[in-house]
Amino acid sequence: MRFLTSSLFSHRLLPLQLSPIHTARSLRWYNSDSSFSSLLLEKNLTNRSNTISDVFRCTVFAEDGSLTYHSKDMKKSELFTRHGLLPRDLRNLDKDARDIVPLILIRPNSILITLLNIRALIKSDEVILFNVYGTTDTHSLNLFMMDLESKLKTTTQAAGIPYEIRALEAIFINAVSNLATEIKVHSTLIKNILGDLEEDIDKTKLRYLLIESKKLTAFYQKATLIRDIIDEILEQDDELNGLYLTARSQGTPRCGTDHAEVEMLLESYYKHVDEIVRATETSVADVKTTEEIINIILDSNRNQLMLLSLRFSIGLLSLGIGVYISALYGMNLENFIEETDYGMGVVVVGSFVCVGGLFGFSLFRLNKLQRVTMMGN
Repeated sequence: MRFLTSSLFSHRLLPLQLSPIHTARSLRWYNSDSSFSSLLLEKNLTNRSNTISDVFRCTVFAEDGSLTYHSKDMKKSELFTRHGLLPRDLRNLDKDARDIVPLILIRPNSILITLLNIRALIKSDEVILFNVYGTTDTHSLNLFMMDLESKLKTTTQAAGIPYEIRALEAIFINAVSNLATEIKVHSTLIKNILGDLEEDIDKTKLRYLLIESKKLTAFYQKATLIRDIIDEILEQDDELNGLYLTARSQGTPRCGTDHAEVEMLLESYYKHVDEIVRATETSVADVKTTEEIINIILDSNRNQLMLLSLRFSIGLLSLGIGVYISALYGMNLENFIEETDYGMGVVVVGSFVCVGGLFGFSLFRLNKLQRVTMMGN
């Protein structure tokens, strides 16, 4: 026995020896796995370098509203030197269309604006539209470019507002129209889902409600950010005066409260966006109310099932008393009841009385526990 134990320990402590074939296979597998990892890393870096590059593809409109360049490649250095932008101003331009945060930056000779799927650089005599990476709504962009071109071709005397304000108006019209269309779609879907849930609570309908609720929450955050940006600009006279790029380029910058045109313009779009936000809040409140009602209904059904289970348990417990009495007399032990004529009736009646009494008492206690008041009594 001692010899066997020592041999086992000695066998366990032997170093692992691999054959040349096994070693070659392991090295081949390691090399293939490392090469695959390197290829995957290289692909990710390539995609990232393609997404975030030093060149932007732009569409340029001239002072007369004509399309000067379509899908022109413009370097970041050109934006810095020619248009007076800072590196931190271009952070949103490198992001995907789904990650763009609404932003309006006012610089001495330009306005950098990002709203929904529109990214533009507005100057007193030029508008540069940056192509958004990852956008799929080409129809809306085409309509926006046609509207922008028509507004820019209108002269300042005919429109009553300068070149940059007309470009800003076209961007806000497109953004507000897109928001209004999107909230109509969300509201219609929410109403249909809530109407179906009133008739029948189904797992599939609840899943659709969850998906649409997430989309509605994301839309609410997006619309709220746009409303807050417009509100911030309206609260500051310097920002409103800075929107008049033409007056600044002519050496007569606006100052004080001389910004009635752009203030009225932003006020109108602020009201439109605020109405959309309020409509979204109403839809979100309807969804939350429906969820609370559904939870109450499900809790009530769960309680009813629990009460039914308790009633069955009470019935089985009560029957157990009768079975216990029957078992006592089923042991065939001699007692004085066997000598009487009424013994069988007494035992049966007593068993029924015990079963009925226990069942009635248990139901009474259950009903007493079931009556819950607001005061907790």
